[in-house]
Amino acid sequence: MSERVITPRSRGFLFVDSHPAGCQRLVHDAWASVPAPAPTATEKEQVALVIGSSAGYGLAATIAGLARARIRGIAVSFEKPPGRRTATAGWYRTAATAELARRHGRDMMFLNGDAFADAMKQRVAELLTERFGGRLDYLLYAVAAPRRTDPDTGVTYTSQLKPIGAPHRTKTLVFDEHGPEVREIVVPPAEGDDIAQTVAVMGGADWARWVNHLADRRLLAEGFTTAALTYIGSPTTEAVYRRGTIGAAKADLEATARTLNERLGRIAGRAVTSVNGAAVTQSSTAVPTIALYTALLHAVLGDAMVPPIGQLVQLWDQFTSGRPLALDDEGRLRLDTWELAPPVQAALTARWNEATTGNISRLADLEWFRTQVHQLYGFAVPGISYDVPVETDVPWPDPVDPPS
Repeated sequence: MSERVITPRSRGFLFVDSHPAGCQRLVHDAWASVPAPAPTATEKEQVALVIGSSAGYGLAATIAGLARARIRGIAVSFEKPPGRRTATAGWYRTAATAELARRHGRDMMFLNGDAFADAMKQRVAELLTERFGGRLDYLLYAVAAPRRTDPDTGVTYTSQLKPIGAPHRTKTLVFDEHGPEVREIVVPPAEGDDIAQTVAVMGGADWARWVNHLADRRLLAEGFTTAALTYIGSPTTEAVYRRGTIGAAKADLEATARTLNERLGRIAGRAVTSVNGAAVTQSSTAVPTIALYTALLHAVLGDAMVPPIGQLVQLWDQFTSGRPLALDDEGRLRLDTWELAPPVQAALTARWNEATTGNISRLADLEWFRTQVHQLYGFAVPGISYDVPVETDVPWPDPVDPPS
């Protein structure tokens, strides 16, 4: 037993520990928020693979798929176990998701390891053959990682968050001991091979490698669907995001979708990028401008800001409806229209231009943003007593026999 009181300790937006009970409660609340399976959903349980399943959009995809679309299959993530510190938040979220999957009779296996490695791809292929009838209906790709090692060359690439062409002066939101502060920063431009490195990590190479690996082993079902979960963002953040190094990677991801879609036509399959709306995630807080942007966005939208679980319910509903996907002119599935509606963006831009340290508490929803960041690690969750010792040595979910 390893019970102890866990208090939030952070370095900027990064917390050194996570709270197991808080993470569990958030997963349970997310599952409870999912509507019952849609009447139009197929009665046959579909086999799905979610890559990057323990946080953000990937966690929402896993929970919504289990609760709404009644999927079975495999979820892959890369999390650290408890040791000198607690486990990572994703470890505890995965344990909670697995518990609910078992409770609801869903045959879902959770694997912990490097999704970029061919050994993980081979392990998944073996499990699909041994346990899931040798066929896969859906693959959702939601990996957010700062580095990737190419299995062919052994070269490790590191992504960069930079504009392209020139330095970019912008605003950012900082929380420190003096309180929230709006600062002007200058983000230096990409240089050398920064763009190529970022594309190698965050582009479509690994997504394509997953699909091709499983296709070569004839594990893709007729009508197979795959989606890479992505984000475009607004004109306010585009210099660092869509027109920056990340944007180059996103463009590569979209090009990969087109290439995969052509190949999958042989089995009546399809590949798309799913463009999600803004959310506070562990990866998004690392991007300059995104903290300020999301805090302002929530002040504009309030409850009309669709959380990741709501977005992914919409995604699964489109996948399982039997109807053609609602794609934009670029072939992308759009779940971000609520964010990019012109009136919303006009109101947000006005607040962005006005924002200073002196007025930010009036213009942005700082309490909401602060709570969202804490909840990424299981803190600030209603109903959890943080002065009570909690067990931190939570095991990774073991494979169980398929439900009868």
